[in-house]
Amino acid sequence: MLKSSKQIDLEEQILSLLKKNALKIANLIFDDKEIQALQEYANIVSIKRLGYNDHGPVHMRKAALNSLKMFKLLEEANVKFNLEKEGIGTKEDSLLAVLVASLLHDLGMTVARDNHEFTSIYLAIPIIDRLLPQIYGDEIAKKSIVKSMIVEGILGHMATQRIHTLEAGLVLVGDGCDMEKGRARIPTLLKTEPRRGDIHKYSASAIQKVTIEKGVKKPINITVEMIQSVGFFQIEEVLFPKINSSPVKQYIELYAGLQGKPLLKYL
Repeated sequence: MLKSSKQIDLEEQILSLLKKNALKIANLIFDDKEIQALQEYANIVSIKRLGYNDHGPVHMRKAALNSLKMFKLLEEANVKFNLEKEGIGTKEDSLLAVLVASLLHDLGMTVARDNHEFTSIYLAIPIIDRLLPQIYGDEIAKKSIVKSMIVEGILGHMATQRIHTLEAGLVLVGDGCDMEKGRARIPTLLKTEPRRGDIHKYSASAIQKVTIEKGVKKPINITVEMIQSVGFFQIEEVLFPKINSSPVKQYIELYAGLQGKPLLKYL
């Protein structure tokens, strides 16, 4: 299967942030034909059949990159993730779980939009079960713990189910931060008549830039710049509720507004 230049660029950015086990599993995922096929089909269902934004290989890689950026900022701020804090794993295990969950979280879009977080888990578990032994060998306890954390990340990415770890919270917010105009480019070009989900592509088309960087008072600063006020739908109906539901909320500063005008502080 041929990959787009955007997909390849995102993979290179992701790989540049990783080492050891996380790097190994990222390469396994990026070379996996089944995962690639599912991700591409998720986009066909999302865009062509349902009229939603990108939920395919580019989106899942963008969500993963966002999550990794925030992971690194928390790490630099000496924030301990749940596996390390609870004495059942390392931050490297946490990073791997965040990465895998982010890259598999929308597989359920191959079936339907409604409750796709549950369908994603159903489709992801066999993949997780064949990938983790290549990382952890016969370490049954470690494989079981990391698998459960990956599942939590997938389960929680729609903010419909309560999650309890920073790791899963990063997947949730990383997904929500993928809202720049490029995500809505194809569904906007293909539009023929009003369809369910149109507000998502129109509002995403108004988002010019999403920046994730070190905050002033908190470890993470997320700034969203838009060219039209319809972009506030993405902030108020998608991103803010996800941050508000995330255990990572306490570490985030959120600003949004129209380009050339003062930014509105949400958090």
